[in-house]
Amino acid sequence: MTARLTAGHVLATGAVFGLLGVAAGAFGAHALRDAVSARDLEIWKTAAHYQQLHAAVLVGVAALARQGLTRALRVAVIAFVVGIVVFAGTLDAMVLGGPRILGAITPLGGLCLMAGWAALVLHGFTLLRAASDPARL
Repeated sequence: MTARLTAGHVLATGAVFGLLGVAAGAFGAHALRDAVSARDLEIWKTAAHYQQLHAAVLVGVAALARQGLTRALRVAVIAFVVGIVVFAGTLDAMVLGGPRILGAITPLGGLCLMAGWAALVLHGFTLLRAASDPARL
């Protein structure tokens, strides 16, 4: 049985990432402030910021997906989810004592986030093309 990705799934995923991103930001501001170096705290803040930003993007994609998830939107969702997990996850893990070699993986998460944005560009072009030719709708 194949699970079907819906706007509700995307919304819930974005909301969970947003919730966890706010919690991570608060944890960094309060619990980590005196426990890690200033550089590590900046790394933590970067992870929380990118997680929150892309969580909000997923919520926006969910709104777009109410009309149906196009291939480009599906790619965007997958890329953003993988990007958040890899980018923010590796940064958070390093700050919490994980091996610094994880920093070599972090850019792959960034590339996934960029791929998500590129997929949204493609979706936008699809909408523009459809608007100029109503038969494509």
